[in-house]
Amino acid sequence: MLRTACRILFCILCLAACGRVQPRADLVFIQSAEPETLDPAIVSDQVSMRLSSALFEGLCRFNEHGKPEAGMAKWWEASPDQKHYVFHLRESVKWSDGRPVVAQDFVDAWLRMLKPETGADYTSLLHVIRGGKEFTEGKTSDANRVGVRAIDTRSLEVWLENPTPFFLDLCALVPFSPVPRRTIEQHGTAWIKPAHLVNNGAYLLDSWRIDDCIRLRKNPSYWDAANVKMKTVEVRPVADANTALNFFYTGQCDLMMDKGMTPPTLAGKLKEQPWFHTGPFLGTWFIRLNTTKPPFTDPRVRQAFALAVDKQRIVQNITQLGEAAAHGITPPGVGADYQPPAGLDFDPMKARELLAAAGFPSGKGFPLVEYLHLPLPVERNIAVELQAMWQKHLGVTVNLRKQEQKIWLSSMRSLDYDLCRSSWVGDYNDPSTFLDMFTTDNGNNNTGWRSAAYDERIAAAAREADPVRRNKLFGEAEQMLVRDEAAVLPVYHYVGVQFYHSDRLTGVRANLIDDHPFRCMAWK
Repeated sequence: MLRTACRILFCILCLAACGRVQPRADLVFIQSAEPETLDPAIVSDQVSMRLSSALFEGLCRFNEHGKPEAGMAKWWEASPDQKHYVFHLRESVKWSDGRPVVAQDFVDAWLRMLKPETGADYTSLLHVIRGGKEFTEGKTSDANRVGVRAIDTRSLEVWLENPTPFFLDLCALVPFSPVPRRTIEQHGTAWIKPAHLVNNGAYLLDSWRIDDCIRLRKNPSYWDAANVKMKTVEVRPVADANTALNFFYTGQCDLMMDKGMTPPTLAGKLKEQPWFHTGPFLGTWFIRLNTTKPPFTDPRVRQAFALAVDKQRIVQNITQLGEAAAHGITPPGVGADYQPPAGLDFDPMKARELLAAAGFPSGKGFPLVEYLHLPLPVERNIAVELQAMWQKHLGVTVNLRKQEQKIWLSSMRSLDYDLCRSSWVGDYNDPSTFLDMFTTDNGNNNTGWRSAAYDERIAAAAREADPVRRNKLFGEAEQMLVRDEAAVLPVYHYVGVQFYHSDRLTGVRANLIDDHPFRCMAWK
């Protein structure tokens, strides 16, 4: 009776908040923050991507196993050297306003993303396309020199700079989705609002009340609508882990998947519950260091901070979900036979020596710096532990500053921080999804770190067809990043976390890219 009463109360509150009477959604999903944007070209965080990928679909799409499969494209042809593709769109694909999705929509969307004024953090992903990088850098303004063109309304031709074994994975990422050019030109940045949005994915944006709820409804024009079982999905941002857990425990939500939504004090008990699921995936929790701000302009200072962190203590005493301490930025098992190099492990004596060599013996004269983190219990606990480690082993004072996700993202992008908690989930199973990020002009770098030698190795790895030599180049680059220059401080590798009742809800499976499409979910 109590659970039923809670469900009724929750529905009443939802109806009042969302502004109109409507039944409980088929699936109620809680995530830790409000999405920053739904624009496929702009999204870069996992919270935003979950929603954007429900609204938009590219040539391919990810299934519940995290593997790419045919999406808007029914089939494709690839040349023997894997540098030339022709995709053939399905005849039935439409925009939500009834217009057909055509090959030119992909051309327009990809060129839009390549333009610097769009402000896309993921622009570099499209640099695998011939001429894409030169177009972004302004070396050519001729769109015809970019290797993508519409042969006709249903056929898209793509030329790549190099053989790219993960290109189909890229085609399933939401930044590679088409966008409605006419709608964007008409409404500008407001085109993603419910009143204006035109999209081609499995769901439509029914309503969006900031910091309250986002309601999706099944798109009847979607080519695979017959297999979409959840007719309505409600997504609610809840930053407090204990509140979110109470919602789930009382049946007020059906699914949670954010790693930070596990209250640290309850980790041991939660692991015993049949509705608490974990699994390995390609994700790393790390710390960015702002290499443009003294004293972190000195690699020795950055190395000292890295060597002063006891990673094993953090995973054993704080996160407690079986995470592995991270030696590099790339997780174990990424790519084919890639072995990340040894990073900077806990060595407080060496840390003090380096800090002294940099001019701060026992921390004397070291300026006051700040560590930026998110307002989640596990993040706060890690922040306090790091603060204590740096004080104990280096003699330096680090103030803690917490920010909501949108503000935190903005601060990180504008380099308005000294030290900043960060994380990255691989978009595909290859070392490049982690290592490309720290090239000089990558929109997701956000450290200010620049290294021509690093950039050269990453570029050489992209050109290299031999997997052994390719992995060697990646290893040399990663050693520069995490050891020689210490531009980032890897701490641990994630395990995926999902709260759901597997005896009732299907279509949620742990996978390496931690992607769980709503369209795959159904009630038994």
